[in-house]
Amino acid sequence: MKTVTGPTQRVVVVGAGLAGLSAALRLAGAGREVVLLERETVPGGRAGRLERDGYTFDTGPTVLTMPDLVADALDCVGERLEDWLDLQPLSPAYRARFADGSALDVHTDPEAMAVTIGELCGPAEADGYRRMVGWLHKLYRYEMRDFIDRNVDSPLDLLTPNLARLVAAGGFGRLAPAVGRFLQDERTRRVFTFQAMYAGRSPYDALALYAVISYMDTVAGVYFPRGGMHALPTALAGAAVKHGVDLRCGTEVTRVEQVGGRAVAVHTADGERIACDALVLTPDLPTAWHTLLGGGPRRLDRLRYSPSCVLLLAGSRTAYPDRAHHEITFGTAWRETFSEVIDAGRPMSDPSFLVTTPTASDPGLAPAGRHAYYVLFPSPNLTGDQDWTDGYVEHMMDTLEARGYPGFADGIEVREVTTPADWAARGMAAGTPFAAAHSFGQTGPFRPRNLARGWENVVFAGSGTVPGVGVPCVLISGRLAAERITGPDPGYRSRAWP
Repeated sequence: MKTVTGPTQRVVVVGAGLAGLSAALRLAGAGREVVLLERETVPGGRAGRLERDGYTFDTGPTVLTMPDLVADALDCVGERLEDWLDLQPLSPAYRARFADGSALDVHTDPEAMAVTIGELCGPAEADGYRRMVGWLHKLYRYEMRDFIDRNVDSPLDLLTPNLARLVAAGGFGRLAPAVGRFLQDERTRRVFTFQAMYAGRSPYDALALYAVISYMDTVAGVYFPRGGMHALPTALAGAAVKHGVDLRCGTEVTRVEQVGGRAVAVHTADGERIACDALVLTPDLPTAWHTLLGGGPRRLDRLRYSPSCVLLLAGSRTAYPDRAHHEITFGTAWRETFSEVIDAGRPMSDPSFLVTTPTASDPGLAPAGRHAYYVLFPSPNLTGDQDWTDGYVEHMMDTLEARGYPGFADGIEVREVTTPADWAARGMAAGTPFAAAHSFGQTGPFRPRNLARGWENVVFAGSGTVPGVGVPCVLISGRLAAERITGPDPGYRSRAWP
C-alpha cells in the first residue's frame, strides 16, 4: 500500500466532519500531533445542527447504521462508544408507505421481517425475503473487508478469492433484477432497492453489489443517538480533544502552501499560517483541489454527480402520532421518476420522499407539545440547465398534505429550507451533498483516489473519495486516509467485519 513520503509527525486535518474526526482519532491514536481545523463554529460538517426557538434539528444525515464503525474510531484512543453516545435501536427501522394505502414496517430481525412481509404480501414473498437475506449476508461478507474497508492502489489489488465470489453472487449485475430474483411484489422490491439513490443511481442502473446498503439499513440495524445525529460528531470531537487533538473551530482554510511538491502549511482566512508535515483534506474534491491546492486533475471536470435533495426542517404544532421515526412514502410512479431526476434534471413528477420525526424518539428536541420534522425530497443537482426551483417548497407542502400529513403547512412555527443552490454555496460540487455518483467507472479503484497526485504528503477523506457516500463509508474514509500517513496497522480488525 502506498503511503505519503517524508516526515509525518505533525498532521493538519481540514474539516471536522465525520471523515475528519475519524482520521484525527486514528492519527492521534498512532502518536501523531494533530491539528483539526473547522470553518464552522462547531464540529460536524454535513452532520450539522440548527437550534431555533426551542427546536433542535439535524441538518445532514439522520440515519445511523453500522455503529461498530463509530466504536472502531473511538477505540483508537482507548475510548468506549457507550461512554460517549446513548444509542437507541429503532423499531421499526423505518416504515414504508405505498400509494395503494398499504404500509410495511421494516424490522432488522430477519424472521420478524419475514413475518411482516408474509402478512402483507403472502408466504411466497416471505420465503423470497429469507433467501434474499442470505444473499445480502454473502455480499456483505465478500465486500466489506476486501473492497470497502481497504486502501487499494490498483485494480490488480482486488484480485482476491472474494472477487470471484462476488462475481458468482451476481454482484456486478444490476440491482433491480438481482433483487427481483427473490421478491415479486413491487412494494417489497422498492423497499430493498430505493437505497440506490444514496449512490446516485437508479436501481435499474446501479450495480447489484450496492445491495450492501440495504444490508446496512435493513439487516444490521438503524439507530438514533439521543440528542440527535449531531451527538455523533460531538462525541467524536470530545474524545479527540481529550486525547490531544488541537481542534480549532471557526477557522477557515483558504490555501495550502507548497514547497518542492510537499504541503508545508495551510493559511487561514484570519491570516494565520499553520505548519504541517502531512495534510488531510475533507472538503468536496473540487473544492479541495481548486480552492485549496490551486488546481486539479482534468478528471474532476468529467465526474458525474449524484442527484441532490431539497431539505425542509419544520418545527410544528401538528402531531402525527401514528408515524414512525423514519418514514418513506412511495408514489405510484417508480422507474420513470429516476429518469426524471437523474437523466432529465427535473423533479420527480410523482415523488417518493423521506420524513423523519426525531421527536418521536427524543421529545426534548422540541418545546413541550411540539414536534420536529425533517423532510427530504430527492431533486436534480445543478449540472442541468433547467430552472426547476420556483414554487418547489409549496409543491412539497401540497404533496405532504395529500400523502397523509394533513395540516402540515398550517402547523409550522419554524421553517428552514435547503436547496441544491444552498448545498453549492457550502462548497458541495454540483449542489449535491451526495458527491460523485457510484457508476461503475466511479466505484472502488475507479473512484477518485485518496492520495493527491503531484503532492507527496496530501491525502483526501470524505464522500468524494474512497469508499464513497454515507455515514459508514465516510467514517471508513477517515481511517483509510490516516493509514496513508501512518502505514497499515497489521493488527487492525474492525468490529464491522464479518
